[in-house]
Amino acid sequence: MVISRTPHRMSFFGGGSDYKEYYEHFDGSVLATTFNKYCYVMVRDFPQIFAYKNQFTYSKIERFNAPDEVEHPLVREALKYLGADCIQISYDSDLPARSGIGSSSAFAVGLLNSIYYSRGIQKDKLSLAREAILLERELCGEAGGIQDQIAVACGGFNRINFNAGGFSVIPLELPLATTKQLNDSLLLMLTGFQRDFREFAAEQQNRISVNLPLLHEMVALVDEGEKILKSGKLSDFGLLMDHTWRLKRSLAKSVSTLSIDACYEKALQAGATGGKLLGAGGGGFMLLFVKPDKKEHVINQMSDLLNISFTFENSGTQILYA
Repeated sequence: MVISRTPHRMSFFGGGSDYKEYYEHFDGSVLATTFNKYCYVMVRDFPQIFAYKNQFTYSKIERFNAPDEVEHPLVREALKYLGADCIQISYDSDLPARSGIGSSSAFAVGLLNSIYYSRGIQKDKLSLAREAILLERELCGEAGGIQDQIAVACGGFNRINFNAGGFSVIPLELPLATTKQLNDSLLLMLTGFQRDFREFAAEQQNRISVNLPLLHEMVALVDEGEKILKSGKLSDFGLLMDHTWRLKRSLAKSVSTLSIDACYEKALQAGATGGKLLGAGGGGFMLLFVKPDKKEHVINQMSDLLNISFTFENSGTQILYA
């Protein structure tokens, strides 16, 4: 039996520049980190005494003999890609799926890590990220970018750069006092609005040629965000988040709704300096920048949203038990 643990991620700036339609022509970049809410994947040899050879347990249970019988596209394609058989897979997570925190990619990375480790193969994190990108974007044919797989595989606070030749990961070596100050100034709140990220990602992907000026500006904010973090003076970080959110809202109509806009404006009135929806938009988690002395008031004023306590983490995907 093998159990992997893979963190979820939050992205601050540069989202959208990790779509191949952008970075194959222009240099893309994102600023992102992982935090201590995780996806867990358990893999073990499945006893061959049942009428079926394999089992996958998540929000439901799938029992099957051949990968083509699996409804879940990521598991179906992963089993075909790896040639896995006579296997039991179980999935669990600290946070709900389809909420903008890279849950699908965390599952893809954790699944690959678990299956490989069960075979005595220890893949490095960048290899796991590359194979998760192949699995989600090519084999499953799902729309979206490539930042999530890299962020959750590597873990930590990173600048991730993209271009036609590939990607690179540059860890931000920030003082502990700066990361603590940033952590203490962020609120992660679940809006309660469900969304199909694949549909939203496809819409944004199709509009990249139209949105080039916006995307160029969003990429430029990565440099600004990095400068603020390295200066240790975070007062402008929330304002920069507000700016990138207003740019992001212009990418496609599906990014926000009247209800989400109302929630965001309510947060600003309560004392937040800025914020954004995580992921492709449309719902899921809202990340807010709030000065520590105003956090309690914002939480009280936003009591209709679920506040999730978190801390940054640096581990990336790990094998917890083997």
